[in-house]
Amino acid sequence: MTSDNEQMSQGRRLLDEGQRLLAQGDRVGAAQVLARARDERDTMLAAHALIESHGLVGSFANIMGLDCTISAQDDIFGFFAGHPSSRNPLRDYLADGWRTLSELMLLLEAVDRPLLKTSRVLEFASGHGRFTRHLVKALGAQRVVVSDVVPGAVEFSRGTFGVAGFQSASIPEEVRWPGQYELVFVLSLFSHLPCSTWGRWLKALYGGAVAPGGLLVFSTHGAKAAAFDCVALDDEGFFFAPSSESHAIDGQEYGTTFTTEAFVRQRIEEACGAQSLVHSAPVHFWNHQDAYVLRKAAS
Repeated sequence: MTSDNEQMSQGRRLLDEGQRLLAQGDRVGAAQVLARARDERDTMLAAHALIESHGLVGSFANIMGLDCTISAQDDIFGFFAGHPSSRNPLRDYLADGWRTLSELMLLLEAVDRPLLKTSRVLEFASGHGRFTRHLVKALGAQRVVVSDVVPGAVEFSRGTFGVAGFQSASIPEEVRWPGQYELVFVLSLFSHLPCSTWGRWLKALYGGAVAPGGLLVFSTHGAKAAAFDCVALDDEGFFFAPSSESHAIDGQEYGTTFTTEAFVRQRIEEACGAQSLVHSAPVHFWNHQDAYVLRKAAS
């Protein structure tokens, strides 16, 4: 008969040993063992959590100077962890957020609105903080507000990063905006919306969340992404498939979307006025998603 210990995976044995060493006060030994457990797929996130929460040698927080806690419910981390090209999902996930910060800063410099001089930022569709942690390092938690529709996501970011936050809604017109913001950043939401809500979300965000004189920045899957995935767009320049990396949102509400620049510009004109578009940058985020910057007229 096989014992429970024999059935236990290598990662589980290492994780248990690391916890035992922590209980004994042996931080050096625990760091070494937990680093090995972090290399095993089945115990990667649990070992990472112990290393980060105890501030052990080898923690990402010691390297990056920010909170590197990752939620077990984070679908984006799950995407990295399950992707065959990712040899180090923890590093790739955290580096991806840092790259996004640099790309947002470059985009805002192009319209002469530096991020570091921005008084209040709403990160909409913020998930479990892949980008939020980096935004907090740049601005401080007091200048950052987050919102997401996924249950528990906002609570995680509020508790982990100290930001303010509010629950979003599945229906754009039902969101209750607690305020307006100098910058509203919407990364990779419009690359997932069906046609029935695409323009409505644009109108709701621009009209309800952006302060007079403020900016709305959002990204889309454009021509390069469509060509890469061999997607044929319809006559309007639109394609939607009801599936994505998210397991928390219904695919009909949040799938995978591709749009032409002409489609995006038409929806901007309808929802916000053509004059609101002040800058666009093809394949700006991750060398894959197009970026658009809208400015709301000052009152």
